Amino acid sequence: MNKLGEPCVLEDRVCTACGECDLCDLDPTKQCDNCCQCIKTPEGDFAEIEIDDILVNIEE
Repeated sequence: MNKLGEPCVLEDRVCTACGECDLCDLDPTKQCDNCCQCIKTPEGDFAEIEIDDILVNIEE
């Protein structure tokens, strides 16, 4: 969990120490214990993220 006043990792605000970032994604009634069951094992050596668009900032 972040410390009070640091940027929140889930929302666009500062940390309020609510503890929501420490909850399990599969069972929100329990605290995350890093069991990694929420991570799907990829077929192969690496997980991949499909990129469907690249936005380029052309303003200077």
